[in-house]
Amino acid sequence: MAELPSESQERRSKEESDRRKQDSANRRCGLDRRRGPGRRRSDTRRSAEEGEMTSDQFELVQAINEYKRVNNRPFPTWTEVLDVLIALGYRKVAEPQDIGSIETYTED
Repeated sequence: MAELPSESQERRSKEESDRRKQDSANRRCGLDRRRGPGRRRSDTRRSAEEGEMTSDQFELVQAINEYKRVNNRPFPTWTEVLDVLIALGYRKVAEPQDIGSIETYTED
């Protein structure tokens, strides 16, 4: 004979169901808790994340994907990423800048 759920089991089940509904509602409205309050993405970064990339951004993504495919490396190291950048023709030509003050690159 099957046992009936106790009152505490029913209450726990209802709480879990409510929490799942709240979590799914947060995902649907696009809230990203990891980014934190008051942190907004730049227009360029948002467009790149949403699939609208500049030609330079797209070229880099394609080159990284090609490197991963050819070398069977799903996660290239930073050294390998630098190798891809150099292969694309990037060279250090400007003086170093403070990392916190760097603006997102945009094409002119």
